[in-house]
Amino acid sequence: MNNHIPEACIVLFGATGDLAHRKLYPALFQLYQKEKLNEKFAVIGVGRKDFSHEKFREDVIASVAKAGDFPTEKVDTFASHFYFIRMDVTNVKSYHELKDLADELDSTYALGGNRMYYLAMAPQFFGTIPTLLKSEGLTETKGWQRLVIEKPFGHDLASATELNEQLQKSFPEESIYRIDHYLGKEMVQNIQVIRFGNAIFESIWNNKYISSVQITSSETLGVEDRASYYEKSGAILDMLQNHMLQMAMMVAMEPPGGLDPKLIRDEKVKVLRALRFYNEDEVEKNIIRGQYKEGKMNNKAVPAYIDEENVDPASKTDTFVAARIFIDNFRWAGVPFYLRTGKRMATKATEIVVQFKNGPMALYHEHNDHYQPNLLRIHIQPDEGLSLSLNAKPQGDFPALLPINMNYCNNCQNELNTPEAYEKLMHDCLLGNSTYFTRWDEVALAWEFIDGITNAWKNKDIPLYKYTSGTMGPLEAEELLNEDGYTWWPPTNVRNEIDK
Repeated sequence: MNNHIPEACIVLFGATGDLAHRKLYPALFQLYQKEKLNEKFAVIGVGRKDFSHEKFREDVIASVAKAGDFPTEKVDTFASHFYFIRMDVTNVKSYHELKDLADELDSTYALGGNRMYYLAMAPQFFGTIPTLLKSEGLTETKGWQRLVIEKPFGHDLASATELNEQLQKSFPEESIYRIDHYLGKEMVQNIQVIRFGNAIFESIWNNKYISSVQITSSETLGVEDRASYYEKSGAILDMLQNHMLQMAMMVAMEPPGGLDPKLIRDEKVKVLRALRFYNEDEVEKNIIRGQYKEGKMNNKAVPAYIDEENVDPASKTDTFVAARIFIDNFRWAGVPFYLRTGKRMATKATEIVVQFKNGPMALYHEHNDHYQPNLLRIHIQPDEGLSLSLNAKPQGDFPALLPINMNYCNNCQNELNTPEAYEKLMHDCLLGNSTYFTRWDEVALAWEFIDGITNAWKNKDIPLYKYTSGTMGPLEAEELLNEDGYTWWPPTNVRNEIDK
């Protein structure tokens, strides 16, 4: 891993797709204008449209323009590094044309044979493309070769294992970058610093002082135009298998021996190895699945999931999942981690809430309605920041208590220059820093855990609870916490708290 400005040819499969337009082109431009990319780079867009280089560059310029108001000359110069090739990615001959163009640009821009292949494609091509890149000689250069793959990485452990075995015939594990954009979010990466950079937290970051951890990732949108994908995945594969478990690992991991990516990822894997795996009866008791029904969002009527376009009217797809999980190791034994995620919920937010135990005598708890436990909230999105909830005495007679919040907003003052997750992750990949990408053993263990849940759903008549659009999920998700004496903490907005 190093920090020099990298030179590389970026081959982007799926160059005319939505992800490329919304995220990847603006992310690359931000790297360019911040001089984290110099003039020694080229991008080859691969797609099925009959684009010329000029038409492709126009699309890139339009994408960057949507992301912000930038100097025209700078954007034009950036776009001049982009080239397009029309390809059927299953056609071997197409790779010969791609190789010729890549070799030409390698010479033109003095790229040293460094190549990053980004697969922003449908997952059925994830195995085919790397195989043909290898067999047709595109990876045979003097420089480094890296493969970036979007989720989903398989749809269960068996399919993920098959895909991984296919990939590793063409690229070694250290060259495969499985991207989870949540790991590029500022406050997710900040979890390590909050924990290990502050003795006040690290010394009490265990089951002696922490009573529970809640992780919420709620969306207000419905399935929109993703029904064909969502019908196969549901919330459990779309969110829980990757993003939610990744955040849980970041909260629960042990201090690594250093900042080397391998050491950090080793500790994350240990969390999954300590995760309590459930049998079918335990799944029913600890995992709640739901599906949104009709309701109102912003005073506008919205349809039920089963009434959405391209959704089977008899669909049992989960649009909401709440899980109670346990990490059975020395640090976390007995501490429940509650995870919930869903669509058409009351608010859009991703937040981690660490709830600390009451003092041993709870002197004020029994006599005061305003007492609340100490909470550390890590706000991931839409605002980034921290809130620490404490208790104090207001002016007046004892023993009245006043809950107070200490707030920090990471992006309130400089929102325009806050780097997007994709910007940071693409830069990390170009530098060879794999810290915030998922390793195969992480992926395999996560799938093994999730397979236990989905198999139980298939084999047992486990209810699919309906919840009204615009709420925070089914009542049964609240009852899951009530059993343990807890309740879901509603997501808060750190910006609003600061403005009070």
